[in-house]
Amino acid sequence: MNEEKEENIVEIIAPEIKEIEKKSAEELEKERLRMVEKKKIEENLDKWVPKTKIGKLVKEKKIKNIDEILEKYKILEPEIADSLLNLNSDLLAIGQAKGKFGGGKRRVWRQTQKKTAEGNVPTFACLAVVGDENGHVGIGLGKAKETLPARSKAARNAKLNIFKIRRGCGSFDCSCHEMHSIPFKVEGKCGSSEIILIPAPQGTGLAVGDECKKILRLAGIKDIYGKTFGQTRSTINLAKACISALKKTMEIKVAGEKAR
Repeated sequence: MNEEKEENIVEIIAPEIKEIEKKSAEELEKERLRMVEKKKIEENLDKWVPKTKIGKLVKEKKIKNIDEILEKYKILEPEIADSLLNLNSDLLAIGQAKGKFGGGKRRVWRQTQKKTAEGNVPTFACLAVVGDENGHVGIGLGKAKETLPARSKAARNAKLNIFKIRRGCGSFDCSCHEMHSIPFKVEGKCGSSEIILIPAPQGTGLAVGDECKKILRLAGIKDIYGKTFGQTRSTINLAKACISALKKTMEIKVAGEKAR
């Protein structure tokens, strides 16, 4: 009887075990890809010959803090962000695989086709987000005829669009002074997509959509409430709305600080 019960229990929990194994395999693959990307970045930095004045100062290690650049200038070389920040990257699901009745699975590549005399010419686009999980984040869109060049373009554009956000603890349920949330409520809009980000107490987590979670996690925010309106299935507009809201954390004045 005990053996039969154990067999039944194993059959019941078998799907859960498979999911855990899949997740662990995916995490290992992501970690491997991160290690490969870091090695590539290190090799590129060794070969980097800066073309701008700020790039030369960074290469000579006269500028060691990226905030000195973001306050006055615009980043024109992605190697500047690579050398001053320890960046992690992720891709947002902006496309959709083919499926019956429009039920295709979401994917990171958005494929479009152009009709020509020679036939259909496909183009791939993807949206990358980069951040150091310590108050700096950026997104970028890349397009190419193949997937890998589109990804590298998106990562490059995201590094050029990096900006600083203000973090804090603005929830009335939390009395700590740690940088785990945002200091006040902010709103962002792009197209018909709108988002409201509200400070949350410690332990809440990221109570927003999956794609906005990626942006907020790389920005260094651990607890937040989110509320969205409009056509939120258009991931590009929703991501831009989220970025617009985060930028407002630096535009609004806080007691004892200067607004940008």
